[in-house]
Amino acid sequence: MAKLIILFTIIPLFELWALIHLSNYLGGLFTVLLVACTGLLGAILTKKQSTSVLKKINDSLAQGQIPADKLIDGLLIFIGGIMLITPGILTDIIGFCCVLPFTRPKVKYFTKDKLGKLVETGRVQFFGGSQEDETKNKEVKTGLLYLSYYMCLLCLWVINYI
Repeated sequence: MAKLIILFTIIPLFELWALIHLSNYLGGLFTVLLVACTGLLGAILTKKQSTSVLKKINDSLAQGQIPADKLIDGLLIFIGGIMLITPGILTDIIGFCCVLPFTRPKVKYFTKDKLGKLVETGRVQFFGGSQEDETKNKEVKTGLLYLSYYMCLLCLWVINYI
């Protein structure tokens, strides 16, 4: 509950506060132009990067490989694109870190590390049932992999055709 309050209340209030202070220093028109330009630049970068990652995913699948890292890239690009079209300074910084190809590996490493720790502690589980039913667990894991794959492809497809 506290995380949702931070996400939907505190961060937008901080963004509003930062934009107001920025407009006091740079002027209102320049601040509005800056927000519009980062949104436009973010949309262009997101489309370009998503096209590249989608091609890499298709190439991996054509070679019979599971494109797990590319799917994470696609998810980060999608999240970054959403952050970039959201007005604000903090969201733009996070968005550019997720979309730009030279900063995305660091974000991906952090994301994979955090997810790995959540799985180790048992706070996140990718399959259910007992240890005795390994076949069912493999089917669930495979199903979740395909579900995440198709969700990522859908996100990348939406980005490319908007």
